[in-house]
Amino acid sequence: MFVTKLLIHDQETDASDASTFERISPVTGDLVTIAAAASPADMDLAADSAAAAFPDWSDAPPGERRALLNRVADLISARTIDLIAAMIEETGATELWAKMNCELAADIFRDAAAMTTQITGEIIPSSISGNMSLAVRQPAGVCVGIAPWNAPIILGARAIAMPLACGNTVILKASELCPKTHCLLGEIVRAAGFPPGVVNVVTNAPKDAAAVVEALIAHPAVRRINFTGSTRVGRIIAALAAKHLKRCLLELGGKAPFIVLADADIDEAVRAASFGAFMNQGQICMSTERIILLDEIADEFVDKFKAKATQLVARDRREAPSPLGAIISLEAARRVTTLVDDALQKGAKLLCGGLARGAFMDATILDHVTPAMRIYREESFGPLAAIIRVSSNDEAVTIANDNEYGLSSAVFSRNIQEALAVAKRIESGICHINEATVSDEPQMPFGGVKASGYGRFGGKAAIDEFTELRWITVATGRRDYPI
Repeated sequence: MFVTKLLIHDQETDASDASTFERISPVTGDLVTIAAAASPADMDLAADSAAAAFPDWSDAPPGERRALLNRVADLISARTIDLIAAMIEETGATELWAKMNCELAADIFRDAAAMTTQITGEIIPSSISGNMSLAVRQPAGVCVGIAPWNAPIILGARAIAMPLACGNTVILKASELCPKTHCLLGEIVRAAGFPPGVVNVVTNAPKDAAAVVEALIAHPAVRRINFTGSTRVGRIIAALAAKHLKRCLLELGGKAPFIVLADADIDEAVRAASFGAFMNQGQICMSTERIILLDEIADEFVDKFKAKATQLVARDRREAPSPLGAIISLEAARRVTTLVDDALQKGAKLLCGGLARGAFMDATILDHVTPAMRIYREESFGPLAAIIRVSSNDEAVTIANDNEYGLSSAVFSRNIQEALAVAKRIESGICHINEATVSDEPQMPFGGVKASGYGRFGGKAAIDEFTELRWITVATGRRDYPI
């Protein structure tokens, strides 16, 4: 069993009222973690700490920031075993997915380290003789990062790495479903040697989430909020940020379409769809949820996809190794089952899977999905792929865009010109040609459109999110004013 505390001003501390909450394993039902349950008052303390540390940290030279961020990357690699253990116990993930989290998180910190010398400005020609006008990027202030449970190490790292690289101080609000995993990431950042107050990590009981998030956003020192999670919660955070006139970056839900054109390499498309739909039990914002097939190749694809998916079984890792782990909770598993039942009642065909065994569900495929079914529009966030058959490329694009979400997408075709034409018409922040919908690199502009949020994580695009662009003028001559 894990026990976690708050990390405020480089000190591990209990909640101010000594409250705690428990995280129960989705696999065994056993108590996994006892975590400090912070109150709004604790959030104020964390924000005050970050605010006090901001002046010196924002003035730290890029070389200093770069060295510390690279040190975090090294420590993540050194403590991979501990991170994997915490993530598996709290979320039911497979060892493979936890290991991938550690590898990408280390890369995120290394890429952020490289960005410390890329925060540049420009000289803008002035119409006033003798004036020099500068566009200067400066750190924004205290940044709040709210990270989810489904890829906790990756998304915890993403929530704080670029804000730190840009010279901001940060507060990471851990997920209630994996407090130990996020606190362990905080321990690693602390061990790297950041000055006190630069990085703070807070945990809260689920019942207090709304109050503590509102306290963080409302704090006068907080200047930026980034959130990865559901669209439902994202709307709440956006409204709170707007109320206080604070900028936020939101990466929300997805319903990724995966279009297979008539000339596609079917075997490669099947491999990509299987990974995209079922990796981490489909609990990835980019997961392939809708597979849109041209009629000419639909039967061939379905036969091969079914053959692949039947091999993707979910079981307790203590019993035997398996490609799929547990869904995050019994409630989430029941919701996926409800979507399957609704589709079957309305005429869909179940090709494999479909039954939940507690929090475990094997790879599940529904064929002949129509707009009448809930699964056509709703994000399942489970190991469930919906197949939709179409008669033309135009219909494929129409179906792909017939959804409120717009995060990731994919198009498979041997004709790259045709694939690009289709990709440009898809309403999503990300589109991959001949690659899975699940793909991430730290330097890429990652984010969505429509109900999948706004703003971009990653590389140079994130510099804009976590800095203020200021206009500074230096006048070298005498000005004549009208009065």
